[in-house]
Amino acid sequence: MPIRVKSRPSGTPDRALSPVSTRPEIPLPDIANEDVFRDVIKKLSLYIAEVVYMPSTFEQLRTTSAGDDLRILVEHLSSRVTNPAVVNALLALRWHYGAVNDGRGIGEARANACEIVAWRFLARLSEREAVDFCLYEIPDTCDQDDSSHADGPADGGESNERTALLSHASSSSSPDRNLYIGSLRRNQLLSSVSKLTMSRHASDVEELEDDPTAPFIHLNALEIAAIADAKRFLSQHVVQRIITGIWNGEIIFWDRLTVHSEKKPRFYNPNTADPFSRLRVPKYLKAYEVAFFIVFLMLYYSVLIEQNRYTITPLEVLLYIWFAAFFYDEVSEYIDAGSIFYAADIWNLFDMIMIAIGVVFAVLRFVGLYKGDYTLVDIAFDVLSLEALFMVPRVCSILSLSPYWGTLIPCLKEMGKDFLKFMVLVVIVYVGFLTTFSLVGREMYTFPHMAMIVTKIFFGSSYVGFDIMEDIDPIFGPPLMLIFVTLSSILLMGSLTGMLSNSFSRVITHAREEYLYVYSVYVLEASTSNRLTHFYPPFNLLPLGIFRPLRLIFPANDKFRQGRIVLLRATHAPIVGVIQVYEWFTKKVNPDGFDSFRGPRQSPFKRNAAPPASRPDSRPRSGYRPRLPASRPASSELINRPKPRELPPDDYVGDAPSDVEVRISELSAKIDRLTALVVALQSGAGTETIRT
Repeated sequence: MPIRVKSRPSGTPDRALSPVSTRPEIPLPDIANEDVFRDVIKKLSLYIAEVVYMPSTFEQLRTTSAGDDLRILVEHLSSRVTNPAVVNALLALRWHYGAVNDGRGIGEARANACEIVAWRFLARLSEREAVDFCLYEIPDTCDQDDSSHADGPADGGESNERTALLSHASSSSSPDRNLYIGSLRRNQLLSSVSKLTMSRHASDVEELEDDPTAPFIHLNALEIAAIADAKRFLSQHVVQRIITGIWNGEIIFWDRLTVHSEKKPRFYNPNTADPFSRLRVPKYLKAYEVAFFIVFLMLYYSVLIEQNRYTITPLEVLLYIWFAAFFYDEVSEYIDAGSIFYAADIWNLFDMIMIAIGVVFAVLRFVGLYKGDYTLVDIAFDVLSLEALFMVPRVCSILSLSPYWGTLIPCLKEMGKDFLKFMVLVVIVYVGFLTTFSLVGREMYTFPHMAMIVTKIFFGSSYVGFDIMEDIDPIFGPPLMLIFVTLSSILLMGSLTGMLSNSFSRVITHAREEYLYVYSVYVLEASTSNRLTHFYPPFNLLPLGIFRPLRLIFPANDKFRQGRIVLLRATHAPIVGVIQVYEWFTKKVNPDGFDSFRGPRQSPFKRNAAPPASRPDSRPRSGYRPRLPASRPASSELINRPKPRELPPDDYVGDAPSDVEVRISELSAKIDRLTALVVALQSGAGTETIRT
């Protein structure tokens, strides 16, 4: 006979609810407006470490209850935090957690959480406020009272005009020192954030004698995102609008070309800005780069077609000048950007190979003319002919800024890496069979002849192997050749085709993020340098030949910077004129061309903090345990009540979810409802159960 039992609520209010229980209250980070960068990082890291304690994917944190604490943090930051270094700190933490390999995936989950909070915070701001947060450069707290300019010494010497992509070094740093610092940039930044997150309390940071965030000085949020490989953050619409504004010159960093000009992000005003400041716009830099390479290619063809073996012609002199200007411009770009940013652009590899070929050509050409060895001169021109393999694609590199062509480049890059890895196996098989065939058939074929035969077979000429297998050896020749043809033509080639196909399919899903990352890095490289005067090649050889020798004799002062400004105005006036005509025509076609950024113009860092939100439960919820319901609904209501999960506008990530993602989201919603039902049943009172 069934027994009816009536249960009563327990008298102990602190009874643990198993298997689902609430966590202790986690305080939201109290970030004041006057907190320095190191304090902001520490406070945010403590909260992120508390709320994200289990492995979660990016989509789980973005779409499921695992990211509830992150939404509360975003609301708290957007309503009550006005510190300008918030986005910088979140992206620095994203890189730190992404580099931590704990074997459980918690570090990756925390890195994704920081990236999600960063872009959701920006999405809640106006576009002008987002610009100020993204382009806020971390100040040097030790030199805040100094009156020095943003680009270092006032002389503006090229070795001292450091870019923001390099670490803050002394003004006497040499180019070799800058190269060394650029190569160690990633290790310095990673170790600096690790020092802050190793301790559990913010007071521990004050015990450090040296500021661990010193390598981040003069970096803005976009540059930190590029270093941290925060590709999802950079691909967000709100961030891409800022980067596109920098690309088009709507956002500039220099509006005056004077000795005491200061680098500061600002919106371009054609009525007050210096026309020569438009030389720093990335769009015009890229257009001039294409024109420079077109002239370069014309000189290259002219010298090769003429090919004077006995003397150096005027066209060849111009080609040497173009080579020298191109080489000096690449060296300056590498010193400014550092190895991290320089290696991010695949076209820089083409540039280095072109420079190497040009140096070899010049050496062989001069040595051949000096010794009268015209055979060596002919070899020099043959070497120069190799330049077309890289110069022609370099001229067409403008296509990589197109979304279609720019999407294919990351795919080809990853496929090339997989191809090189697979070729290791191919070389092993090739060397093994080549050795065997050469030794077995040494009486009939020499080693070079056999190497050519095996190469033909490998590239598809299988009939060649069947024709000579009897000549190699009547006993071992046929079976060995049959095995080699089967391996090379069927197994290896089929495996290579399938592997490259899988590689392409794997990369194409994230190719848009890769393209926007490369595009963003190029824009940041071209726009955020601390150099006040930037000379286009081949005009960059003029300050090198005029001011560099003088700086070795006279002390550095404002006269050198003034001289560079005068030289820049004299040599680049025609280019500025063309830019002004283009912008005048563009303004006629689109009168609102420089007014695409809407919103308040006041600084977001001066806005009044909002009062605390009047919600009954301000405690942040655990990302993995739902909050207890305010009122106990019926079980049927919990199960049958529809619970739509609509993403807020700031969760836009670019692509529509796939069918698998939709099903996962539906299953997650069902699990959340069942979990809430269990919690409601455990916290309810007067429930009657029937035991059979």
